[in-house]
Parts: sequence; C-alpha cells; structure tokens
Amino acid sequence: MKKTVALHNLGCKVNAYELEAIQQLLENRGYEIVPFAPGADVYIINTCTVTNIADRKSRQMLHKAKKMNPDAVVVACGCYVQAAGEKLEEDTAIDLIIGNNKKKDLVDILENFLAEREDGGKPSNAECKSFLVDMTHNREYETLSISKTAEHTRAFLKVQDGCNQFCTYCIIPYARGRVRSRRQSDVVEEVKRLAEAGYQEVVLTGIHLSSYGLDFPEGEKETLLDLIRAVDAVDGIRRIRLGSLEPGIITEEFAEAIAAMPKVCPHFHLSLQSGSNGTLKRMNRKYTAEEYKHKCDLLRKVYGNPALTTDVIVGFPQESEEEFEESRAFVEDIHFFETHIFKYREEKAPAPQRWQARFRSRRRRSAATFCWNWTRDGDRNIWKASSEKSWKCSWKKKSRSTASITGRDTRENICALLFFQKKIS
Repeated sequence: MKKTVALHNLGCKVNAYELEAIQQLLENRGYEIVPFAPGADVYIINTCTVTNIADRKSRQMLHKAKKMNPDAVVVACGCYVQAAGEKLEEDTAIDLIIGNNKKKDLVDILENFLAEREDGGKPSNAECKSFLVDMTHNREYETLSISKTAEHTRAFLKVQDGCNQFCTYCIIPYARGRVRSRRQSDVVEEVKRLAEAGYQEVVLTGIHLSSYGLDFPEGEKETLLDLIRAVDAVDGIRRIRLGSLEPGIITEEFAEAIAAMPKVCPHFHLSLQSGSNGTLKRMNRKYTAEEYKHKCDLLRKVYGNPALTTDVIVGFPQESEEEFEESRAFVEDIHFFETHIFKYREEKAPAPQRWQARFRSRRRRSAATFCWNWTRDGDRNIWKASSEKSWKCSWKKKSRSTASITGRDTRENICALLFFQKKIS
C-alpha cells in the first residue's frame, strides 16, 4: 500500500522550490501526496529560521503534525533544523532531522527509517535520526530540480545558495553556508523542460542571488547577467523575474543590459535595511545610503518607472532617534512601490556577532511607529513628495513585529498594475 505524505513549507521562495523538488522525488518513488491534515503516514515540514517568529512557527507545525497522527513519521528539514542542530533530537515530536544540503537524500533516508520501523527495530541516532552537514565548510551545491509547479504559468527556479555577507543581524550564512552557484547549463536545461511543459514565466531565486557565479573557478566564471541572457534565449519563456538583489550589482551596464531584454520584468527588490549610514555600518552592510539612492536613480534612468521594493529593519541596537528619523526620511525620499518593515529582535543575531552593549532609546521604535510617522502629516493616506507629485500611501500592520507600506505615484501605479495584472494570452 502506498504511503501518504503531507508537506508544509515555511519561509522563502528558495524553501518553496526545494519542497516542490522533494515532492517530485517522493512522487517518483510512488508516494501519494495528501493535504496537510490528519491521517497522513508521513509529515515533512521545511522550516525557516530567519526570525524568532519563523522559529516558533516551525516548532508549532512540527508539534501540530505529531498531534494530527501520533503514529506518523514527522520529518523536520531546512534552516531552523540546521541552526538548532542536534539539540532538536530531544524533541519527541520529531522522528527525522534533515539539514540543508541533505534534502536531495531525504527520500532514501525516509525509506531506510520506514524499513527499520517495519522490521521492529529502533533506528539509532547516528544512522536514522539526525542528518546534518557542517554548512560553514560545505562548498557543494545541492542539486535539486523540478519539472512542474503548483503555479499555472509561473515557476520559481533556485539558481544559487548560501551567503558570504555576514550582516550582524543575520543567521542565514550559518544556516545556509557559503555561496554556491548552480551551473548555467543545468539552469537552462531546467528552464527548457519547464517551457516545454507550458510554463511561460520563471523567477530566478537564491539566498543571495547577486553573488551568483562568485564561487566558480577562474576560467569558468559566469555572472548573474550571463545567466539572465541564457534564460532569455530559451524559446517559450515570455517573462523573467528576479529575486531579491543587493544594491551593489546594479551598474549602468547591468541596468542597460537587462532593459534590452523585453522578457525581464521591471520589478527590482533591493534590500535596504536602513537609510542611516551609521546603522548600515553597524549592520555590516556593504553600501551607504547615498550609494543605494544612486542605484535606484540608475534603474529609473534606464526604465523610467520600474517597481522598486525593499526591506527595512527598525529598532536596531544603538539606533538613535536621529538615525530612526533619518531612515524614515530616506525611505520617503526614494518613493518605493512597496516597503516591508521589520522590528529588530536580537534573539536571531548570530552568537559571535551579538551586541554586548545594548543602548535603548526612551521611545521604543517599531514597524508600526515607522509607518505612522511616514503618514502622519495631513491626510493619513495621502502625502506630498518633494517633487510635488501626489503619492498614495497606505500601511498595514501584519504582526507584532512587521508591517508593510505601499506607495506609488500616478504613472508608477498604472505601470505597476499593468505589470502585475496583465495576463499571458
């Protein structure tokens, strides 16, 4: 009788891609994929650790799975697992712990575990419980691929893994390891298969997409721009979107090159984190606010009205009232299409880089405060930019620590609506 498997994903688009690849590996071995509900034989949760909230949600889903079927095999994989390490073995809700760069082996690990359980044996911790790789020294790109996706015409495509930036607030380099890139030929082959299956749009994603190709040896160097050109040449693909980019990759050459490819959609998510140079330096970001603005100006010079989106962290250690206001004013000046705002929580800072001295301001800064300050003058939903254009702005508090702002002028609003809503005929 076929075993039933329920899957649940937490976190980024890279995680989503990896879980789709795992699903197809399971289907190829004869497993039946069922909804994440009571009654499944196996539950696989692909976890996230980018925030303490992501950690909590990962634990909740693992315990929920065990409650739905106490006899089921609960598999925990992904970044939360990688960061938490072997201490998760003490959690009785988890049967298998599979870290990053071992997901390609998940089906084999699961089948070995099920075989020992059916034989009445109790798997040992060393062989069947915890499967973790030291990501700080791993340089191997984990090969996973998909031939279909839940989307009707759009497919997310992982082309890069790992990060070398080591921002002081981020644990991802420890959970995902160093930069590792997928070979261009492998990416193109997968894009061709997706195009033949009817997919007309691909989204190139990675943990630090801008670093694509940095790990390739001399003489075999390939850049993200090279990869985009190769994907652009695939027949049947009508749209190409890019995941989050670092400002440093935006040069006049890069902007003009991708603008010359009509398939590339004019939407760019450029991570900001703060508009204050002092805060950016403490975050170990590799640019200044002035350099960031120059990159936005370059894109607008080439595209006219691209959709620019970003992320901002508020309440970072030692952030003064002046730096907070400086960051708020910077975001206002750039006129982003959408801004995601997060309140800093030190629990997720990597231990070697945690701030020992904590300076707290008199007024706690939060995502909601940032939004309120941005829209408090005059009508709460309308404000005037320095260029005297009318910019519509609205904010929505998503949780205790996150919020989002959407702002656009008349021209960009029309462009963005067409860009996001136009259907592929």
